[in-house]
Amino acid sequence: MTTARLNQTIQGKAYEYACMQAIADSVGHVRRVRIVHNSSLTVAQNAWELIDDTQKTKMTKSARAGVETLLQLEPKIVEDGNDDLELSLQADKKGVEGDVRDVLIIRRSIAWEIGISVKHNHSAVKHSRLSQSIDFGKEWFGVPSSPHYFDEILPVFTRLNRLKSAGVRWGDISDKATAIYVPLLNAFMNELRRLDTENPNVVPARLLEYLLGRKDFYKIISNDAGKFTMLQCFNLHGTLNTASSTSQPSLKVRGVDMPSKIYFLDFRSMQSGEQSQTTIQLVMDGNWAVSFRIHSASTMVEPSLKFDIQLTGVPSSMFSNSVSW
Repeated sequence: MTTARLNQTIQGKAYEYACMQAIADSVGHVRRVRIVHNSSLTVAQNAWELIDDTQKTKMTKSARAGVETLLQLEPKIVEDGNDDLELSLQADKKGVEGDVRDVLIIRRSIAWEIGISVKHNHSAVKHSRLSQSIDFGKEWFGVPSSPHYFDEILPVFTRLNRLKSAGVRWGDISDKATAIYVPLLNAFMNELRRLDTENPNVVPARLLEYLLGRKDFYKIISNDAGKFTMLQCFNLHGTLNTASSTSQPSLKVRGVDMPSKIYFLDFRSMQSGEQSQTTIQLVMDGNWAVSFRIHSASTMVEPSLKFDIQLTGVPSSMFSNSVSW
């Protein structure tokens, strides 16, 4: 792992800790708060101790700004009661299993649970891989990719295996965009179109479930440069923003429909008018849009590549609120 990537990971884990502490500090004067001590908490605490005081101050302000909005959306968090409010951090493997929530907020006495996805200075929703053996159709949609797809990507990964054996660095490949990135992205788009054609109204919704998980959640995104925190509500199944026994949420959110059709899939157009050689754009109904940027996650050549996947468009009914700090 590169130094930059290691620092990003440490800051991400530290911010998870900051968000959980912000909830505990905001609620502790109203009800009992119990923090679950597990391995994920240990990792986050250790990351918190590794960052300097300036970063801690920024993260604390940012987390409190996000929690400020959260409490207006979820009155059950601050509802007076004799039961505990349980806070816990989830293991990263939960994201692979389809649950993208990092922080869980639970009241077991009323069988109530919500979760938060925490992002520090980035908003990527997934970092998926492509390789000669990965069947993205099966993993993402439950529909196997075709033999033609694997035939199409075979020459690229055969070359990458050869370059790996020779100990070549990614930076030394002069034609990586035209000979590696573009062919792989074309094969990926061709297969995605085929899967969508052969499985009408299935792929768009399952893509969103793959990217966002199968459980509703809030996303807290810190933007340190802009000194603001954004909170988004992904209430796809209607489980968030519910009333407590004594009060309604002071902020209300609307439900969001899942997409069912693909309107556009192609290389992203850049400001220069040329097409990107690393990023494709997918546009679906309901204003849902997703970008896929392919890149190497290592210094040395490996026979796999990573996607940085981001939501670039969401329905107008999606709740989003920014708080400066």
